Order: sequence, then structure tokens, then C-alpha cells
Amino acid sequence: MRVSVRKQPSWLQVLLILPGVAALVVTFVFPLLWLARTSLQPTTGHILSLHAYVRLFEDSFYWWVIGRTIFIGLLCVVITVPMAFPVALFLARSQSRWRGTLTALAIAPLLTSTVIRTYGWMVILGRHGLINTTLVWAGILAQPTRLDNGPFATVVALVEILLPYGIISILSHLSRLDAELEQAASLLGARRLQVFWRVLLPLSLPGLMTASLLVFVLAISSLVTPQLMGGGRVFVLATEIFNQTTIALDWPFAGALSITLLAFFGIFVALYQRILQHVESQS
Repeated sequence: MRVSVRKQPSWLQVLLILPGVAALVVTFVFPLLWLARTSLQPTTGHILSLHAYVRLFEDSFYWWVIGRTIFIGLLCVVITVPMAFPVALFLARSQSRWRGTLTALAIAPLLTSTVIRTYGWMVILGRHGLINTTLVWAGILAQPTRLDNGPFATVVALVEILLPYGIISILSHLSRLDAELEQAASLLGARRLQVFWRVLLPLSLPGLMTASLLVFVLAISSLVTPQLMGGGRVFVLATEIFNQTTIALDWPFAGALSITLLAFFGIFVALYQRILQHVESQS
């Protein structure tokens, strides 16, 4: 019987991680504490106050903003992850000599600024953009319709922007799976659909969950795309934080909104960890 002994970290290991820990404290922990302190800043006096949080949770408008933020994030997950999975599966199972080139093309949009890609969608979805011009030319529409400046355009642009992240997350997991498991299932008489539903999909769940978490977090924290594609009609937490800091100059309320958004990050990460542990225990 083998008894595993947990080794204590050596002084050398501690010294090696100290610079990284120090950088994390300076660049993340201190700013986060400053943000929390700002959100508790009172309107008068020098005592900490929950005034910003009370205002946030008493106003039904901000409950609606929170709901819309979560809805857009979940909608992006529902659309993006199923689109990313076939691409990642093809790249993971491909034996072509062009596999590296195809993988690079799949993630190449990440090399382009989000602002540029968003402006590209503004041109495509504009009243006189590519889609409207094509539909009018084909006789499907009598006159151009509004496709931009709304939730539809925001979700479309977010899905395209976040798709490479989903592909990378799923591909990194599928590349570690043994393809012989699928071959064994086929040799035992399972059809392709059965192999997919009973072998490949369950084994792919951790990668799908990682992609879902990444897409959701990036979607609900996105500012540029909702601000430009929404045309001032799409209100999410990120745009409200931006408005409170640059227009209203209400830093305590912007801090409360930021802490609320960060709390949602923590909730969904904790939920992801619980579900992932359950999936791994069942596998």
C-alpha cells in the first residue's frame, strides 16, 4: 500500500512565486480594495455608507439592467458555444497538413481590435449596409430595415467577437481526448449519432463548460460593442458604469455597479466549479 506524502514548499519555491504574488497584489488586490472603498464613500461626512448600494437595489431600472446584462450573456453562450464546437471538433480531429493554418485562421480575428470589428458590423448591419442592400436588391425587402442600434446587432457582434475564445477553449480540451474511444464505440456497434451523444459529448462537457464561462464573463463585461452597436438603446452594467464615471461623475455609484458586476463573476465561477466537480465525479 502506497502512502502519498505531501511535500512542503521549499524556500526556493516560495521565493520564485513571490514576484508574481506581489504583482497580483499591486495590480489587482489594491485596486479592488480601492474600488470597494470608493463604493462605500458617503455623500457627506467621513463615515462609510451603503448609500450607493441602497440606491442600486431600490431602483427598478438597475434591476432591469442587471437582468438584461445576464440575458445577453446567456444568449451569447447559447449561440456561440454550439457554433464553436463543430469548428473545434474538426480542428481537433483533422489530419490535414493545413490543420495549423486552419487553426490560425480560426483565431486570427483575435489579432484585430474589438473596436475595428465592431465598426465592421456597424457597416454590415447599417441601414445602407451589405445585408440591407442585398435584401433590397433581391426583392426580399421593399426598403431597408433597421438592423443596427439595438439588442439584435449587439448580440450578433458579440457572438462573432467571442467565437474564437469558444473555439480555443473547446479545442484545448478536445485535443487531449483519445480518439480511440470513439473508434472503440463504433467497433462495438454504436452508430455515429450514438457515439456523439454517449461518448464524445459527455467527454467534451468540461471544455464546453469552460468555453461557456469564458464567453459569458466576456459578454457581460463588454463595453465597446454594446456602446457602439446598441446606439444608446442597449443598457448593460458595463455601459452604466461607463456613464456614471464619465458623464454623471458619480464614482461611488459606479463603484457599487462594478462590485455588483464582480459579484456576478464570482457567483458564476463558483457555480461553474460546482457543476464541473459534479461532471468529473460522474465520468
